[in-house]
Amino acid sequence: MARVEVITGPERRRRWSEDQKREIVAASFAPGAVVREVAGQAEVSAGQIYRWRQELRAAASGFAQVLIASSAGPDQGVREPTCGEPAVEVELAGKARVRIPASIPADLASAVIKALARR
Repeated sequence: MARVEVITGPERRRRWSEDQKREIVAASFAPGAVVREVAGQAEVSAGQIYRWRQELRAAASGFAQVLIASSAGPDQGVREPTCGEPAVEVELAGKARVRIPASIPADLASAVIKALARR
């Protein structure tokens, strides 16, 4: 049986919390997910999910979630860095990996990451 939501009063639109939006958008990015199917499950239009994706991307303002991991694998000892100074290693969705030494200016590091992200 179909579910019916009755809205009384002047408000005709459903309000979604930021957490609900993020949850739906994350489901749409899951491996093998089809936006149309995710939209049907969440009872929104596919276009709404694409709009939320854009809004969340714009709100991110260039920052991404960071995973801090040791350089040692489960069967390996600690790997020595290739250079003697501290560095940040960035992996972009499995497409590219770059190691940025601490001495590199922030503008240059940002430009390199942006260029690699476009690939």
